[in-house]
Order: sequence, then structure tokens, then C-alpha cells
Amino acid sequence: MPVYIVMPEEMHGGTLVRWLKRVGDPIAKGDLVAEIETDKASLEVASQYAGVLAEICASEGTANIQANAPLAVLSE
Repeated sequence: MPVYIVMPEEMHGGTLVRWLKRVGDPIAKGDLVAEIETDKASLEVASQYAGVLAEICASEGTANIQANAPLAVLSE
């Protein structure tokens, strides 16, 4: 069953600066997958799940991403 990597709750209104993984890459729980930036902080997003990066929902440069918005989809 697919699962989503989502925008962390503390990072609402952020910009996705860059992806650290590509579609097709295996992802382990805790792997850093993307860099997010707000006007106050920068954060690397870690995956809460393991799987394969199946789809990117927010491209690099996407701004004003709200908390819990889907960033990517992992498949088993």
C-alpha cells in the first residue's frame, strides 16, 4: 500500500528547495529525502517509512507548501 511523505507540521508555508532522492530510489525509514526552507528555518525532511520513491508530488521550487501536504509517494 502506498504511503505519503508529507510536509512536517512545524514547516507550514515552506518552499521545497531540493530533492535528495529521485523517483525509483529505495528509501529507508529515517532517510533524508528533501530540503525545505521557510523565512525562519531550513529543515531536511526524513521519511517516516521505508519503500521506493514512486512519485514526487511537489517539485523543487514549490512555495507555500502547507503542513501535512503530500510531498511524495512511497510504494512497497
